[in-house]
Amino acid sequence: MITRLSHTTIFVRNQDSAYDFYTNKLGFKVVNDMPMGKDTRWLTVSPPDQPNLEIVLFPITVGKMYPEETANIMLELLQKGKLNNGVFECNDIYATYEELKSKGVEFLKAPTEEFYGIEAQFKDDSGNWFSLQPKSNFTTTE
Repeated sequence: MITRLSHTTIFVRNQDSAYDFYTNKLGFKVVNDMPMGKDTRWLTVSPPDQPNLEIVLFPITVGKMYPEETANIMLELLQKGKLNNGVFECNDIYATYEELKSKGVEFLKAPTEEFYGIEAQFKDDSGNWFSLQPKSNFTTTE
């Protein structure tokens, strides 16, 4: 039986830039940062309150993993904001929105009341977009 998800991938254009964005702007913690092959590394980060989930910041580069045609398609999808997305939770959406905005995070949508709760949307430096929602939007069984 599967018990949990330990790693998930967010594709990025540049690992150095993604490192800066996810650590300095979003406040994530670096879990692993080690060489992995020629021009890349195994770079994982975690939200501060969720250290058991590692987000792999994986670059799209031409090589063994991705032939040129595949890499180009993935980069085009990334540029259009169509490759990755997700939902990040926070305690206070208005305070988090102001904090991230002051750090230069680009928001596509300010906190707005929707039928499912309050939501803001932002994108990272690679073009991935994310929903930001307060924990109160979700019913959880912990």
